[in-house]
Amino acid sequence: MHPILTSRAVAKRFAGSLQRAPPARVSLVARRTYSSAAGGPLRPPVKSSKASLGMFALGAAFSGALAYYLVNAGSDDATNRAGVALNSQYGSPEDFKKAIDELKLAFPAEGVVTTDIEDLEEHGFSDNDYHPSSHPSVVVWPASTEDVVKIVKIAVKYRMPVIPYSGATSLEGHFRAPAVGGICVDLSKMDNILEIHEADSDVVCQPGLRWMDLNEILSKKGIPLFFPLDPAPGATIGGMLSTGCSGTNAVRYGTAKAEWFLNATVVLPSGEVIKTRRRARKSSAGFDTTKLFIGAEGTLGIVTELTIRLAPLLPTNVAVVQFPDVRSATEAVIEVVNSGVGIQCVELCDDQFMRATNIYGMSSRKWPEKDSLFFKFQGPTPRALKETADIVKTITAKHGATGFSLARNDKEAHDLWMDRKNALYSSLALLPSARGWSTDVCVPVSRLPDLVYGTKKDLEEHSLLSTIVGHVGDGNFHALILFRDDAELEKAHAAVDRMVKRAIALDGTCTGEHGVGIGKRAYLYEELGEGTVELMKTIKKAVDPLNLFNPGKLYPEPREDSKGDPKGDH
Repeated sequence: MHPILTSRAVAKRFAGSLQRAPPARVSLVARRTYSSAAGGPLRPPVKSSKASLGMFALGAAFSGALAYYLVNAGSDDATNRAGVALNSQYGSPEDFKKAIDELKLAFPAEGVVTTDIEDLEEHGFSDNDYHPSSHPSVVVWPASTEDVVKIVKIAVKYRMPVIPYSGATSLEGHFRAPAVGGICVDLSKMDNILEIHEADSDVVCQPGLRWMDLNEILSKKGIPLFFPLDPAPGATIGGMLSTGCSGTNAVRYGTAKAEWFLNATVVLPSGEVIKTRRRARKSSAGFDTTKLFIGAEGTLGIVTELTIRLAPLLPTNVAVVQFPDVRSATEAVIEVVNSGVGIQCVELCDDQFMRATNIYGMSSRKWPEKDSLFFKFQGPTPRALKETADIVKTITAKHGATGFSLARNDKEAHDLWMDRKNALYSSLALLPSARGWSTDVCVPVSRLPDLVYGTKKDLEEHSLLSTIVGHVGDGNFHALILFRDDAELEKAHAAVDRMVKRAIALDGTCTGEHGVGIGKRAYLYEELGEGTVELMKTIKKAVDPLNLFNPGKLYPEPREDSKGDPKGDH
């Protein structure tokens, strides 16, 4: 029993030290250093013993929590871990009022702190999803890491939840406030590029910077590099890290969980400030603590600065080809990807999507209404692009493809790709006055046809109209389920539930790139297993024992038994 008691004591002690520790004040002036030479200006390392202690505290807490989890894994208590809930006890309404008053004193400038009802509603509602709206008690717009530390310290003092917010493009309710309210920390004004290191192919920036703005700035400066992760157009770098995003480029460049985020400056729930690592392209020094925050959805810390990798901007071209069915298209993609040719994107668009594109009427051509693949080729020279196109044309023909159409110039390539990028508006044209529920599941590529066929059959049986587009090179697809009223919305909701369970049964995931939020957390026990979910909760409780950071997201509610279906909100 002694090791178990010691582990519990260690976990409790380190969690407490995190909560009591004073913040490390890391000075962050908005720098704009543009260096294209390897010997260009470098920012000196932060010399702060408190920052070092903050990193030590996080590592110690994580180690203690992990030790506690591992020691208890074989005990009788292990079967009861799923019944242990995260903290849900917060300050009183009077406490929250005092917190808001203190925030106004800490940030006296006009427009930094607001309780205006329109601002609160805007920060607790989204047109992008169908989760219930829930607005915060107050919204604060910080301008620096120090500002975020002040906010967090006040939140801890009054036990008030903290909800990070930036681009507001998420689809799973990530920035909904809990029922008790809370402080919405809107990072959208922290959108500066701080340093560009062209020779090192990286950028230091703030979390509110939008990825499309970054790439546009690089282009205007004549820097032949870009950030290749491409989720929704308005997505910010901080939100992309927090949700573990990806996009159409993932078949070539991977996801946010690859090495695109080199380091992050993070304000922890204690108010401590840490920087997860240095700017070197690779490191084997200790835990990869950067990845601890990727996909954590703001529940472990608030990211205030990031170093991100860039990729060479290479010439591309686009081709579209039709197939007799989804299985033939998928088998062709598997062979194309395994051939090693330069594929930047490969998108599956089903027959209904192609019909919707024709109805929408914005395309430069009328498409055959068949299951189709949209390819984006990548290569350093026109010759390389031509060779890739020839190889892909040969492979797809083997799998029954017809109508291979290769863009003849950049404008035609842009127009072809826009037909894919217009997926939302095209799909809505199928059913006038309808709205759409965008789904997100992912399976091993070879299982994608089973998932698509099963989903299409299910939707037809329940009289639901949808289009399907998929990042087929990754096995990730999105069905946009159309509905016109609350009854059809309920049917769509149930169809999404069945789709997710179908994907998990095929060794897949409930979310390929949208994240968990409040919409998918009920599926984590089924997908990840009880042990993994409880380890996640153990880390959360060690880093954020008061459960102040983005409560109600990511971590599923405790379930009464360990063998039943997931309980909680779908």
